[in-house]
Amino acid sequence: MITSNQSTEFQYKPLYKPNQLILGTGQTAIVTGWTVKNSVAKKLQPHEYAVIGQLYSSTRGISFLLRNLLANPHVRFLVVLNATKEDRNSGACECLLDFFRYGFKIGKSDTGKDCWLISSSRLGYIDIEIESDALEKLREAIDFREASSMSETIDRVRSLTNESIVKPWGNPLVFPDSEVITTVFPGNRYGHRVEAKTIAETWVKIIHRIRTTGTIRPTGYDGKWQELIDLIAVVTDEPDNFYYPEPNYLPIDQEFIQEYITQILNDSPYQEGVKYTYAQRLRSWFGRDQIEDVINKLIQEIDAASAVMNLWDSGGNIQRRPDGSSDHQHSGSPCLNHIWVRVVENELSLTATLRSNDMFSAWPANAMGLRALQQYIRDEIARRSDYNLSMGPLITISQSAHIYDDTWENADQLIQTEYSKLCQGRNYDDPVGSFVISVQNCEIIVEHITPGSGDVVNCYSGKSARKLYFKIAEDCPSLQVEHALYLGTELQKAEIALSIDTLVYKQDQPLINCN
Repeated sequence: MITSNQSTEFQYKPLYKPNQLILGTGQTAIVTGWTVKNSVAKKLQPHEYAVIGQLYSSTRGISFLLRNLLANPHVRFLVVLNATKEDRNSGACECLLDFFRYGFKIGKSDTGKDCWLISSSRLGYIDIEIESDALEKLREAIDFREASSMSETIDRVRSLTNESIVKPWGNPLVFPDSEVITTVFPGNRYGHRVEAKTIAETWVKIIHRIRTTGTIRPTGYDGKWQELIDLIAVVTDEPDNFYYPEPNYLPIDQEFIQEYITQILNDSPYQEGVKYTYAQRLRSWFGRDQIEDVINKLIQEIDAASAVMNLWDSGGNIQRRPDGSSDHQHSGSPCLNHIWVRVVENELSLTATLRSNDMFSAWPANAMGLRALQQYIRDEIARRSDYNLSMGPLITISQSAHIYDDTWENADQLIQTEYSKLCQGRNYDDPVGSFVISVQNCEIIVEHITPGSGDVVNCYSGKSARKLYFKIAEDCPSLQVEHALYLGTELQKAEIALSIDTLVYKQDQPLINCN
Protein backbone atom coordinates (compact mmCIF):
# COMPACT_ATOMS: atom_id res chain seq x y z
CA MET A 1 0.00 0.00 0.00
CA ILE A 2 1.37 3.41 -1.00
CA THR A 3 1.19 6.55 1.10
CA SER A 4 2.26 10.08 0.28
CA ASN A 5 3.99 10.78 3.62
CA GLN A 6 7.50 11.59 2.41
CA SER A 7 8.63 12.61 5.93
CA THR A 8 8.29 9.09 7.33
CA GLU A 9 11.52 7.77 8.84
CA PHE A 10 12.28 4.19 9.76
CA GLN A 11 14.89 2.73 12.10
CA TYR A 12 16.83 -0.27 10.85
CA LYS A 13 17.56 -2.66 13.75
CA PRO A 14 20.06 -5.36 12.76
CA LEU A 15 20.13 -8.58 14.75
CA TYR A 16 23.47 -9.69 13.29
CA LYS A 17 26.76 -7.90 12.57
CA PRO A 18 25.48 -4.44 13.63
CA ASN A 19 28.98 -2.97 13.88
CA GLN A 20 29.66 -3.88 10.25
CA LEU A 21 26.69 -1.92 8.92
CA ILE A 22 25.94 1.75 8.22
CA LEU A 23 22.39 2.49 9.35
CA GLY A 24 19.96 4.99 7.82
CA THR A 25 16.27 5.87 8.00
CA GLY A 26 15.07 5.01 4.50
CA GLN A 27 13.62 1.88 2.86
CA THR A 28 16.48 0.78 0.58
CA ALA A 29 19.12 -1.74 1.63
CA ILE A 30 22.41 -1.40 -0.24
CA VAL A 31 24.82 -4.32 -0.58
CA THR A 32 28.22 -3.17 -1.82
CA GLY A 33 29.99 -6.52 -2.19
CA TRP A 34 33.74 -5.90 -1.99
CA THR A 35 33.39 -2.16 -2.64
CA VAL A 36 34.04 -0.19 0.55
CA LYS A 37 30.64 0.65 2.03
CA ASN A 38 31.80 4.06 3.32
CA SER A 39 32.57 5.17 -0.23
CA VAL A 40 28.88 4.69 -1.10
CA ALA A 41 27.59 6.15 2.17
CA LYS A 42 29.47 9.43 1.75
CA LYS A 43 27.57 10.11 -1.50
CA LEU A 44 24.15 9.64 0.10
CA GLN A 45 22.08 11.08 2.94
CA PRO A 46 20.88 8.76 5.75
CA HIS A 47 17.23 9.19 4.72
CA GLU A 48 18.09 7.75 1.29
CA TYR A 49 18.96 4.27 2.62
CA ALA A 50 17.97 1.86 5.36
CA VAL A 51 21.30 0.11 5.67
CA ILE A 52 24.59 -0.25 3.79
CA GLY A 53 26.79 -3.32 4.15
CA GLN A 54 29.37 -5.41 2.36
CA LEU A 55 29.04 -9.05 1.30
CA TYR A 56 32.17 -11.12 0.80
CA SER A 57 30.96 -14.71 0.88
CA SER A 58 27.88 -16.51 -0.40
CA THR A 59 28.25 -19.39 2.04
CA ARG A 60 28.83 -17.25 5.15
CA GLY A 61 27.13 -13.91 4.66
CA ILE A 62 23.78 -14.30 2.94
CA SER A 63 21.96 -16.05 5.77
CA PHE A 64 22.85 -13.25 8.21
CA LEU A 65 21.77 -10.66 5.66
CA LEU A 66 18.38 -12.31 5.10
CA ARG A 67 17.79 -12.67 8.84
CA ASN A 68 18.35 -8.92 9.22
CA LEU A 69 15.96 -8.12 6.36
CA LEU A 70 13.28 -10.37 7.87
CA ALA A 71 13.62 -8.47 11.14
CA ASN A 72 13.19 -5.11 9.33
CA PRO A 73 10.08 -5.40 7.12
CA HIS A 74 10.10 -1.66 6.36
CA VAL A 75 12.91 -2.38 3.85
CA ARG A 76 11.18 -2.70 0.47
CA PHE A 77 14.07 -2.12 -1.93
CA LEU A 78 17.48 -3.71 -2.43
CA VAL A 79 20.34 -2.41 -4.56
CA VAL A 80 23.28 -4.78 -5.07
CA LEU A 81 26.57 -3.32 -6.31
CA ASN A 82 28.26 -6.13 -8.21
CA ALA A 83 31.23 -4.30 -9.72
CA THR A 84 34.69 -5.65 -8.97
CA LYS A 85 36.89 -8.60 -9.90
CA GLU A 86 36.63 -9.69 -6.28
CA ASP A 87 32.82 -9.73 -6.55
CA ARG A 88 32.99 -11.88 -9.66
CA ASN A 89 35.49 -14.18 -8.02
CA SER A 90 33.54 -14.69 -4.80
CA GLY A 91 30.11 -14.83 -6.48
CA ALA A 92 28.45 -13.56 -3.30
CA CYS A 93 26.46 -10.71 -4.90
CA GLU A 94 25.41 -12.90 -7.82
CA CYS A 95 24.21 -15.59 -5.42
CA LEU A 96 22.19 -13.06 -3.40
CA LEU A 97 20.55 -11.77 -6.57
CA ASP A 98 19.79 -15.36 -7.61
CA PHE A 99 17.95 -15.88 -4.32
CA PHE A 100 15.52 -13.14 -5.32
CA ARG A 101 15.45 -14.21 -8.98
CA TYR A 102 15.14 -17.99 -8.67
CA GLY A 103 14.51 -18.87 -5.04
CA PHE A 104 15.86 -21.80 -3.04
CA LYS A 105 15.42 -25.50 -2.32
CA ILE A 106 16.16 -27.99 0.42
CA GLY A 107 19.76 -29.20 0.45
CA LYS A 108 22.85 -29.92 2.53
CA SER A 109 25.59 -27.56 3.65
CA ASP A 110 29.27 -28.39 3.28
CA THR A 111 29.18 -29.72 6.84
CA GLY A 112 26.34 -32.11 6.00
CA LYS A 113 23.61 -30.18 7.80
CA ASP A 114 20.17 -29.57 6.33
CA CYS A 115 19.88 -26.08 4.86
CA TRP A 116 18.16 -24.05 2.18
CA LEU A 117 20.29 -24.11 -0.94
CA ILE A 118 20.05 -21.00 -3.15
CA SER A 119 19.12 -21.80 -6.75
CA SER A 120 22.32 -20.43 -8.27
CA SER A 121 25.46 -21.52 -10.08
CA ARG A 122 27.25 -20.09 -7.02
CA LEU A 123 27.03 -22.07 -3.79
CA GLY A 124 24.93 -20.29 -1.19
CA TYR A 125 23.37 -21.50 2.07
CA ILE A 126 20.48 -20.23 4.16
CA ASP A 127 19.86 -21.52 7.70
CA ILE A 128 17.17 -24.22 7.79
CA GLU A 129 15.76 -22.61 10.96
CA ILE A 130 14.36 -19.79 8.81
CA GLU A 131 10.89 -20.82 7.66
CA SER A 132 10.44 -21.20 3.92
CA ASP A 133 7.19 -19.19 3.96
CA ALA A 134 9.09 -16.25 5.44
CA LEU A 135 11.78 -16.46 2.77
CA GLU A 136 9.15 -16.54 0.03
CA LYS A 137 7.38 -13.57 1.57
CA LEU A 138 10.68 -11.67 1.60
CA ARG A 139 11.30 -12.48 -2.08
CA GLU A 140 7.87 -11.16 -3.01
CA ALA A 141 8.11 -8.03 -0.85
CA ILE A 142 11.49 -6.64 -1.92
CA ASP A 143 12.11 -4.90 -5.23
CA PHE A 144 15.74 -5.70 -6.07
CA ARG A 145 18.09 -3.97 -8.53
CA GLU A 146 21.64 -4.76 -9.66
CA ALA A 147 24.25 -2.05 -10.26
CA SER A 148 27.61 -2.44 -11.95
CA SER A 149 29.26 0.83 -10.90
CA MET A 150 29.31 3.33 -8.07
CA SER A 151 27.45 5.98 -10.08
CA GLU A 152 24.76 3.52 -11.15
CA THR A 153 24.27 2.51 -7.50
CA ILE A 154 23.77 6.12 -6.41
CA ASP A 155 21.35 6.78 -9.27
CA ARG A 156 19.27 3.69 -8.49
CA VAL A 157 19.08 4.50 -4.78
CA ARG A 158 18.03 8.09 -5.40
CA SER A 159 15.38 7.08 -7.93
CA LEU A 160 13.89 4.75 -5.32
CA THR A 161 14.07 7.45 -2.64
CA ASN A 162 11.99 9.79 -4.83
CA GLU A 163 9.15 7.27 -4.91
CA SER A 164 6.35 7.33 -2.35
CA ILE A 165 6.77 5.60 0.99
CA VAL A 166 5.78 1.93 0.90
CA LYS A 167 4.26 0.36 3.97
CA PRO A 168 6.21 -2.46 5.69
CA TRP A 169 5.34 -5.86 4.25
CA GLY A 170 4.58 -7.35 7.68
CA ASN A 171 5.80 -7.67 11.26
CA PRO A 172 9.45 -8.32 12.16
CA LEU A 173 10.35 -12.01 11.98
CA VAL A 174 13.07 -13.57 14.13
CA PHE A 175 14.17 -17.20 13.95
CA PRO A 176 16.32 -19.33 16.29
CA ASP A 177 19.99 -19.82 15.60
CA SER A 178 22.35 -22.68 16.45
CA GLU A 179 25.59 -22.23 18.41
CA VAL A 180 28.78 -24.28 18.18
CA ILE A 181 30.19 -25.36 21.56
CA THR A 182 33.99 -25.15 21.75
CA THR A 183 36.42 -26.87 24.11
CA VAL A 184 39.83 -25.19 24.37
CA PHE A 185 42.91 -26.98 25.71
CA PRO A 186 45.84 -25.23 27.43
CA GLY A 187 48.61 -23.97 25.17
CA ASN A 188 51.11 -21.19 24.50
CA ARG A 189 49.68 -17.74 24.01
CA TYR A 190 52.45 -16.52 21.69
CA GLY A 191 54.60 -18.17 19.05
CA HIS A 192 53.46 -21.30 17.23
CA ARG A 193 55.01 -23.28 14.38
CA VAL A 194 53.28 -25.54 11.86
CA GLU A 195 55.00 -27.26 8.94
CA ALA A 196 53.89 -29.56 6.11
CA LYS A 197 54.71 -30.28 2.49
CA THR A 198 51.71 -28.63 0.81
CA ILE A 199 49.46 -25.67 1.47
CA ALA A 200 46.47 -28.00 1.88
CA GLU A 201 48.22 -30.15 4.50
CA THR A 202 49.59 -27.11 6.32
CA TRP A 203 46.10 -25.58 6.39
CA VAL A 204 44.59 -28.65 8.07
CA LYS A 205 47.32 -28.52 10.75
CA ILE A 206 46.74 -24.78 11.26
CA ILE A 207 43.00 -25.23 11.72
CA HIS A 208 43.56 -28.07 14.19
CA ARG A 209 46.07 -26.01 16.19
CA ILE A 210 43.76 -22.99 16.45
CA ARG A 211 40.64 -25.01 17.29
CA THR A 212 42.41 -26.96 20.05
CA THR A 213 44.42 -24.24 21.80
CA GLY A 214 43.32 -20.87 20.36
CA THR A 215 41.94 -18.23 22.72
CA ILE A 216 38.31 -17.19 22.13
CA ARG A 217 37.96 -13.42 21.98
CA PRO A 218 35.50 -10.78 20.70
CA THR A 219 36.45 -9.74 17.17
CA GLY A 220 36.15 -6.00 17.71
CA TYR A 221 33.43 -5.93 15.05
CA ASP A 222 30.75 -8.51 15.80
CA GLY A 223 30.76 -12.05 17.09
CA LYS A 224 33.85 -13.95 18.22
CA TRP A 225 36.97 -15.51 16.83
CA GLN A 226 39.41 -18.12 18.07
CA GLU A 227 42.96 -16.82 17.85
CA LEU A 228 46.63 -17.71 18.09
CA ILE A 229 49.19 -14.92 18.15
CA ASP A 230 52.28 -15.15 15.90
CA LEU A 231 51.68 -18.39 14.04
CA ILE A 232 54.49 -19.41 11.70
CA ALA A 233 53.42 -21.72 8.86
CA VAL A 234 56.10 -23.39 6.72
CA VAL A 235 55.19 -24.96 3.37
CA THR A 236 58.11 -26.98 2.03
CA ASP A 237 57.10 -28.73 -1.21
CA GLU A 238 54.08 -27.13 -2.88
CA PRO A 239 54.04 -28.23 -6.57
CA ASP A 240 54.20 -25.62 -9.35
CA ASN A 241 50.53 -25.95 -10.34
CA PHE A 242 49.35 -26.24 -6.70
CA TYR A 243 47.99 -29.28 -4.92
CA TYR A 244 44.22 -29.65 -4.68
CA PRO A 245 43.12 -32.73 -2.72
CA GLU A 246 40.46 -35.00 -4.15
CA PRO A 247 37.79 -34.45 -3.04
CA ASN A 248 38.84 -30.82 -2.62
CA TYR A 249 38.38 -29.84 1.03
CA LEU A 250 39.99 -26.42 0.51
CA PRO A 251 37.72 -23.33 0.51
CA ILE A 252 39.07 -22.44 -2.97
CA ASP A 253 39.41 -24.12 -6.37
CA GLN A 254 41.71 -23.69 -9.36
CA GLU A 255 39.47 -21.16 -11.10
CA PHE A 256 39.30 -18.96 -8.00
CA ILE A 257 43.04 -19.06 -7.39
CA GLN A 258 43.93 -18.15 -10.98
CA GLU A 259 41.87 -14.98 -10.60
CA TYR A 260 43.29 -14.31 -7.13
CA ILE A 261 46.89 -14.61 -8.32
CA THR A 262 46.35 -11.63 -10.64
CA GLN A 263 45.59 -9.56 -7.54
CA ILE A 264 49.08 -10.45 -6.26
CA LEU A 265 51.06 -10.06 -9.49
CA ASN A 266 49.26 -7.58 -11.77
CA ASP A 267 48.95 -3.89 -11.03
CA SER A 268 45.56 -2.22 -11.38
CA PRO A 269 44.53 1.44 -11.63
CA TYR A 270 43.23 3.20 -8.54
CA GLN A 271 39.41 3.22 -8.45
CA GLU A 272 37.29 5.08 -5.92
CA GLY A 273 35.51 2.80 -3.48
CA VAL A 274 37.44 -0.28 -4.57
CA LYS A 275 39.94 -1.64 -2.10
CA TYR A 276 43.59 -1.73 -3.09
CA THR A 277 44.94 -5.02 -4.31
CA TYR A 278 48.18 -6.42 -2.95
CA ALA A 279 49.68 -6.09 -6.44
CA GLN A 280 48.74 -2.41 -6.48
CA ARG A 281 50.60 -1.92 -3.19
CA LEU A 282 53.59 -3.84 -4.53
CA ARG A 283 53.71 -2.44 -8.05
CA SER A 284 52.74 1.23 -7.94
CA TRP A 285 51.24 2.53 -4.66
CA PHE A 286 54.53 3.98 -3.41
CA GLY A 287 55.72 5.14 -6.83
CA ARG A 288 58.02 2.14 -7.38
CA ASP A 289 57.61 -1.43 -8.58
CA GLN A 290 58.86 -3.30 -5.53
CA ILE A 291 58.70 -6.70 -7.21
CA GLU A 292 61.05 -5.45 -9.93
CA ASP A 293 63.30 -3.91 -7.28
CA VAL A 294 63.62 -7.25 -5.48
CA ILE A 295 64.36 -9.17 -8.68
CA ASN A 296 67.07 -6.68 -9.67
CA LYS A 297 68.49 -6.62 -6.15
CA LEU A 298 68.96 -10.39 -6.05
CA ILE A 299 70.44 -10.56 -9.55
CA GLN A 300 73.05 -8.01 -8.49
CA GLU A 301 73.59 -9.50 -5.01
CA ILE A 302 72.24 -13.03 -4.87
CA ASP A 303 72.87 -13.54 -1.15
CA ALA A 304 71.39 -10.16 -0.12
CA ALA A 305 69.36 -10.10 3.10
CA SER A 306 67.65 -6.86 2.09
CA ALA A 307 65.24 -8.04 -0.66
CA VAL A 308 62.22 -6.55 1.08
CA MET A 309 58.75 -5.42 -0.04
CA ASN A 310 56.49 -3.29 2.13
CA LEU A 311 52.71 -2.88 1.80
CA TRP A 312 51.90 -0.74 4.83
CA ASP A 313 51.40 2.96 4.09
CA SER A 314 52.64 4.93 7.08
CA GLY A 315 51.44 8.21 5.56
CA GLY A 316 52.59 10.94 3.25
CA ASN A 317 51.53 9.32 -0.02
CA ILE A 318 49.67 12.35 -1.39
CA GLN A 319 49.08 10.74 -4.79
CA ARG A 320 46.87 8.09 -3.19
CA ARG A 321 45.70 10.08 -0.18
CA PRO A 322 45.79 13.86 -0.60
CA ASP A 323 45.42 14.36 3.15
CA GLY A 324 48.65 12.45 3.77
CA SER A 325 46.93 10.02 6.14
CA SER A 326 48.27 6.57 7.01
CA ASP A 327 46.86 3.07 7.11
CA HIS A 328 46.41 3.52 10.86
CA GLN A 329 43.73 6.10 10.07
CA HIS A 330 41.77 4.00 7.57
CA SER A 331 39.59 0.95 7.96
CA GLY A 332 40.43 -1.89 5.62
CA SER A 333 44.21 -1.43 5.77
CA PRO A 334 46.20 -4.27 4.19
CA CYS A 335 46.47 -7.53 6.10
CA LEU A 336 49.65 -8.47 4.21
CA ASN A 337 52.30 -6.03 5.42
CA HIS A 338 55.80 -7.26 4.65
CA ILE A 339 57.52 -9.69 2.28
CA TRP A 340 61.13 -10.84 2.50
CA VAL A 341 62.84 -12.93 -0.18
CA ARG A 342 66.09 -14.75 0.52
CA VAL A 343 68.46 -17.02 -1.40
CA VAL A 344 70.43 -19.54 0.68
CA GLU A 345 72.41 -22.40 -0.90
CA ASN A 346 70.81 -21.77 -4.32
CA GLU A 347 67.30 -21.98 -2.83
CA LEU A 348 64.85 -19.06 -2.93
CA SER A 349 62.49 -18.74 0.02
CA LEU A 350 59.77 -16.18 0.69
CA THR A 351 58.60 -15.00 4.10
CA ALA A 352 55.40 -12.95 4.42
CA THR A 353 54.05 -11.18 7.50
CA LEU A 354 50.28 -10.72 7.82
CA ARG A 355 49.03 -8.60 10.70
CA SER A 356 45.54 -10.17 10.67
CA ASN A 357 44.72 -13.46 8.96
CA ASP A 358 41.45 -15.34 8.57
CA MET A 359 43.03 -18.77 8.59
CA PHE A 360 39.93 -20.69 7.53
CA SER A 361 38.64 -18.69 4.58
CA ALA A 362 41.61 -16.58 3.47
CA TRP A 363 44.94 -18.27 4.31
CA PRO A 364 44.89 -20.93 1.54
CA ALA A 365 44.38 -18.24 -1.12
CA ASN A 366 46.95 -15.98 0.57
CA ALA A 367 49.48 -18.82 0.57
CA MET A 368 48.89 -19.79 -3.06
CA GLY A 369 49.09 -16.17 -4.18
CA LEU A 370 52.37 -15.69 -2.30
CA ARG A 371 53.73 -18.95 -3.70
CA ALA A 372 52.89 -17.69 -7.19
CA LEU A 373 54.80 -14.48 -6.42
CA GLN A 374 57.74 -16.55 -5.16
CA GLN A 375 57.69 -18.63 -8.36
CA TYR A 376 57.47 -15.48 -10.51
CA ILE A 377 60.53 -13.95 -8.82
CA ARG A 378 62.48 -17.21 -9.22
CA ASP A 379 61.55 -17.50 -12.90
CA GLU A 380 62.40 -13.88 -13.66
CA ILE A 381 65.80 -14.19 -11.99
CA ALA A 382 66.45 -17.31 -14.09
CA ARG A 383 65.32 -15.57 -17.29
CA ARG A 384 67.45 -12.47 -16.74
CA SER A 385 70.60 -14.01 -15.26
CA ASP A 386 72.66 -17.18 -14.95
CA TYR A 387 71.10 -18.08 -11.60
CA ASN A 388 68.88 -21.17 -11.80
CA LEU A 389 67.48 -21.25 -8.28
CA SER A 390 65.34 -23.99 -6.77
CA MET A 391 62.12 -23.17 -4.96
CA GLY A 392 62.59 -23.07 -1.22
CA PRO A 393 59.90 -22.95 1.46
CA LEU A 394 57.09 -20.46 1.73
CA ILE A 395 56.80 -19.07 5.26
CA THR A 396 53.88 -17.00 6.52
CA ILE A 397 53.87 -15.26 9.89
CA SER A 398 50.27 -14.56 10.88
CA GLN A 399 50.39 -12.19 13.82
CA SER A 400 46.68 -12.64 14.56
CA ALA A 401 45.83 -16.10 13.22
CA HIS A 402 42.11 -16.54 13.77
CA ILE A 403 38.98 -18.43 12.79
CA TYR A 404 35.63 -16.60 12.92
CA ASP A 405 32.82 -18.22 14.90
CA ASP A 406 30.63 -18.61 11.81
CA THR A 407 33.17 -21.12 10.40
CA TRP A 408 33.87 -23.10 13.60
CA GLU A 409 31.50 -25.85 12.53
CA ASN A 410 33.22 -26.12 9.13
CA ALA A 411 36.60 -26.17 10.87
CA ASP A 412 35.53 -28.99 13.20
CA GLN A 413 34.24 -30.96 10.23
CA LEU A 414 37.57 -30.52 8.44
CA ILE A 415 39.50 -31.72 11.49
CA GLN A 416 37.23 -34.73 11.91
CA THR A 417 37.58 -35.87 8.30
CA GLU A 418 41.15 -34.85 7.39
CA TYR A 419 43.42 -34.38 10.41
CA SER A 420 43.58 -38.03 11.44
CA LYS A 421 44.41 -39.01 7.83
CA LEU A 422 47.24 -36.48 7.84
CA CYS A 423 48.61 -37.88 11.09
CA GLN A 424 48.55 -41.43 9.75
CA GLY A 425 50.62 -40.42 6.73
CA ARG A 426 52.99 -38.19 8.69
CA ASN A 427 56.70 -38.16 7.89
CA TYR A 428 58.69 -38.40 11.13
CA ASP A 429 61.98 -37.18 9.68
CA ASP A 430 63.40 -34.57 12.05
CA PRO A 431 65.77 -31.80 10.82
CA VAL A 432 67.56 -32.12 14.17
CA GLY A 433 68.68 -35.61 13.13
CA SER A 434 68.17 -39.11 14.50
CA PHE A 435 69.32 -41.04 17.58
CA VAL A 436 70.74 -44.55 17.73
CA ILE A 437 70.18 -46.18 21.13
CA SER A 438 71.92 -49.26 22.45
CA VAL A 439 72.82 -50.89 25.77
CA GLN A 440 76.55 -51.56 26.18
CA ASN A 441 78.70 -52.35 29.24
CA CYS A 442 75.81 -51.76 31.63
CA GLU A 443 75.06 -48.30 30.22
CA ILE A 444 72.59 -46.73 27.80
CA ILE A 445 74.47 -45.29 24.79
CA VAL A 446 72.76 -42.66 22.58
CA GLU A 447 74.45 -41.46 19.37
CA HIS A 448 73.12 -38.29 17.75
CA ILE A 449 73.27 -38.68 13.93
CA THR A 450 72.99 -35.81 11.43
CA PRO A 451 70.32 -36.08 8.72
CA GLY A 452 71.63 -36.88 5.26
CA SER A 453 75.36 -37.40 5.91
CA GLY A 454 74.86 -39.70 8.91
CA ASP A 455 77.74 -38.21 10.92
CA VAL A 456 77.82 -38.73 14.70
CA VAL A 457 77.76 -35.25 16.26
CA ASN A 458 77.30 -36.21 19.90
CA CYS A 459 77.21 -39.24 22.14
CA TYR A 460 75.39 -39.58 25.46
CA SER A 461 75.77 -42.33 28.05
CA GLY A 462 74.27 -43.16 31.40
CA LYS A 463 71.98 -45.48 33.34
CA SER A 464 68.99 -43.15 33.85
CA ALA A 465 66.52 -42.56 31.01
CA ARG A 466 65.34 -39.40 32.75
CA LYS A 467 68.83 -37.85 32.98
CA LEU A 468 69.54 -38.77 29.36
CA TYR A 469 66.40 -37.25 27.88
CA PHE A 470 66.87 -34.10 29.96
CA LYS A 471 70.38 -33.72 28.53
CA ILE A 472 69.20 -34.40 24.97
CA ALA A 473 66.37 -31.88 25.38
CA GLU A 474 68.88 -29.32 26.67
CA ASP A 475 71.16 -29.81 23.65
CA CYS A 476 68.35 -30.16 21.06
CA PRO A 477 65.52 -27.76 22.05
CA SER A 478 63.90 -27.88 18.59
CA LEU A 479 63.21 -31.62 18.61
CA GLN A 480 59.88 -32.45 17.02
CA VAL A 481 57.22 -33.44 19.53
CA GLU A 482 56.69 -36.95 18.11
CA HIS A 483 60.45 -37.53 18.05
CA ALA A 484 60.83 -36.46 21.67
CA LEU A 485 57.99 -38.75 22.77
CA TYR A 486 59.58 -41.61 20.82
CA LEU A 487 62.97 -41.01 22.48
CA GLY A 488 61.39 -41.04 25.92
CA THR A 489 59.73 -44.38 25.17
CA GLU A 490 62.90 -46.00 23.82
CA LEU A 491 65.10 -44.69 26.64
CA GLN A 492 62.68 -46.02 29.24
CA LYS A 493 62.73 -49.45 27.55
CA ALA A 494 66.53 -49.39 27.62
CA GLU A 495 66.56 -48.53 31.35
CA ILE A 496 64.16 -51.41 32.10
CA ALA A 497 66.44 -53.79 30.19
CA LEU A 498 69.40 -52.57 32.27
CA SER A 499 67.55 -53.25 35.51
CA ILE A 500 66.54 -56.85 34.60
CA ASP A 501 69.38 -59.17 33.62
CA THR A 502 67.20 -61.45 31.51
CA LEU A 503 65.95 -58.65 29.19
CA VAL A 504 67.71 -57.61 25.97
CA TYR A 505 67.15 -54.16 24.42
CA LYS A 506 67.08 -53.54 20.67
CA GLN A 507 65.84 -50.20 19.35
CA ASP A 508 62.37 -50.21 17.76
CA GLN A 509 61.73 -53.78 18.95
CA PRO A 510 59.93 -55.24 22.00
CA LEU A 511 62.15 -56.20 24.92
CA ILE A 512 63.39 -59.78 24.54
CA ASN A 513 63.44 -62.16 27.51
CA CYS A 514 66.47 -64.49 27.23
CA ASN A 515 65.07 -67.13 29.65
